[in-house]
Amino acid sequence: MGKRRETPRKGDLREQAILDTAEALLERESTEPMTVETIARGAGISRASLYFYFGSKQEVLTALVARTVAVLRQDALGASEAVGSSPEDTVREAVSRTGKMWREHGRVMRAAVDFSPSVPDIAALWNDTVTAYAQAMARVLVRAGIPDGEGPTGAAALARALCHMTERAFYHASGTGDLDAATLTCTEIWLRVIDRSGDAAPRHPTG
Repeated sequence: MGKRRETPRKGDLREQAILDTAEALLERESTEPMTVETIARGAGISRASLYFYFGSKQEVLTALVARTVAVLRQDALGASEAVGSSPEDTVREAVSRTGKMWREHGRVMRAAVDFSPSVPDIAALWNDTVTAYAQAMARVLVRAGIPDGEGPTGAAALARALCHMTERAFYHASGTGDLDAATLTCTEIWLRVIDRSGDAAPRHPTG
């Protein structure tokens, strides 16, 4: 007999509904504040039932951020580890996927940035994701010919700086609706770094 396909448990479906409602409320927070009451009502459950799954609105938001950054991290790793892709194509794909995430889940990602200073769990989720993204992209820079060193001009340092730049660019663009332009700009900057990697050694003499 074939293996029976598992179906989501009722509790999992309710958690999913709670998180989906929270994300929808973030999108229209200016007209309908996100509270425990509005989340529960949108998910079709009582306030008491919501507390069975999450202890507070902050816990809901943290879980929502966790769900979103898990996809973001997987996208980055998937793009960076694509077999047969050139570094240039890998960069284009990685930045494009990031732009798509900001387009589809921008309010959640903005909330992750905004709440990181005051909510340690969200800060850890966001910072770990940026770190994982930078590590993945550092390997791409190494493939492009940038030295795999730990110094300020090595692949790791450049990838960290470029990833933080990309985060800020998309953060601001998500507020103005200019994500397509941000995607093109960030891609161009990444590609220029790669294009100049061939003369990195002569520009930084050791003698």
